[in-house]
Amino acid sequence: MELRPYQLGAIRSARQEFAAGNLRQVIYSPTGSGKTEIGFEFIRGALAKGKRVAFVANRIALVGQASRRLHQAGIDHGVIQGENSRALHSPVLVCSIQTVASRGMPPVDLVIIDEAHACPGSKDYRRLIALNGNLPVIGLTATPFARGMAAGQAEIGGEPLFQTLVVAATIRELIDLGYLVDVEIYAPADPDLTGVKTKRNAYGEIDYADTGLGKAMDKPGLVGDIVEHWRKLADGLPTVCFAASIAHSKHIVERFNAAGITAEHIDCYHDADERQAILGRVLAGKTMVISNYGILAEGWDFPACSAMILARPTKSLTRWIQMVGRILRPYPGKTSGIVLDHSGSAVHLGYPTDDLPLELDDGKTGAPKQPRKVEPALPKKCPKCSFMKAPKVHACPKCGFAPQAQVSIVQSDGSLELVKRGKASGLEKQAVYSQLLAIARKRGYLGGWVSNQYREYFGCWPRGMQDVPAEPSLEVSNWVKSRMIRFAKGRKHAA
Repeated sequence: MELRPYQLGAIRSARQEFAAGNLRQVIYSPTGSGKTEIGFEFIRGALAKGKRVAFVANRIALVGQASRRLHQAGIDHGVIQGENSRALHSPVLVCSIQTVASRGMPPVDLVIIDEAHACPGSKDYRRLIALNGNLPVIGLTATPFARGMAAGQAEIGGEPLFQTLVVAATIRELIDLGYLVDVEIYAPADPDLTGVKTKRNAYGEIDYADTGLGKAMDKPGLVGDIVEHWRKLADGLPTVCFAASIAHSKHIVERFNAAGITAEHIDCYHDADERQAILGRVLAGKTMVISNYGILAEGWDFPACSAMILARPTKSLTRWIQMVGRILRPYPGKTSGIVLDHSGSAVHLGYPTDDLPLELDDGKTGAPKQPRKVEPALPKKCPKCSFMKAPKVHACPKCGFAPQAQVSIVQSDGSLELVKRGKASGLEKQAVYSQLLAIARKRGYLGGWVSNQYREYFGCWPRGMQDVPAEPSLEVSNWVKSRMIRFAKGRKHAA
């Protein structure tokens, strides 16, 4: 397979980083953009030099998938994964992190880690990196902003877990180039999650705890609503559903089947043969809806999948991006993916195809413990058809409904929205970023404040901005002041 320009560019940049002494790197490339192919090119380069490589994954299914794809690429390899281990003498080894943690890693010259956003939250991965601190390590991920990716590790003298981030391409760039498709989001429901506890997840983000979440979502009315809206908005489209519990997923499948729509459930308790059979029926088009609990968010490739049902609420940007990534791959006749959000997540997390905060988190400032000081510009639901409109869009692009309010310029607390989403030039964006940077440093705000303010201002995360503060203009100062006033009023009202 011929590599695309952005893949070649990422490989060149990573090799330059290695030459500069940065041995532990993260390569970011969006879901569906070919991260594995980038990894395989490093494997080919290592083999050409007589080197040995370990490709490490954190799930049995991902180990099997990597092995199949290496076989398809004509690369001989061995496997280290429980009872399935074989050909351990091979120059390329596909490894399960659990097995490596218990048995040890054979001598290798390069380590490639799939789904590397799981590394900070895994003792096994952190130990693997520490024990191989003098070896080149490449982490592949579509969500490099997981908490602690660049946190200092005592096992390697306080050095960061990963040292540098190489960006192959952004989601928006790949959509514009036709390598990925955009999404349309509908939000038919915003469930009541009162009383559902939160905790830090495997990505280091605060998210809903699984305990209690299934009960909150697994209600007849909510389950029936899922089938009804699928028929209305995604009928006939291959669909993946993310449920809040195993029982919840099974109930969703029961309702689909009762409505005459072929659906199946899959979870971690199905063995490898059962999983292969179920997913084989999905790939063959025999099963229209595949519902799962905690298994298909990473590493599952099905380009024909055109719709996603989100019935598992999340506060985690990493989880949100990983799940939506299942429907971003292009396919003949597929112009966009459809997200049916029955969880309320899109309202809080924004468009998954907008620019993301592409920087490695040091474990200190990437996940503020205090509430945000402003509310970012987020999509809003059309009150008529439930389509999720982009920030600051008045008339619904789907049904044309336009609320009778301010039409094009929205006034809030005496301040105008100054810039429409996506309309500012690069110079304008840098100017505002520099002014926000100066305000943050003067007031002692954490780094995340600037990114959140910038996102509210422009509707996207800052990308490629220079770390150069500039004296804030009266216009920007007044805009920030209005947001602080709104935040204070919101807290007062809540109290």
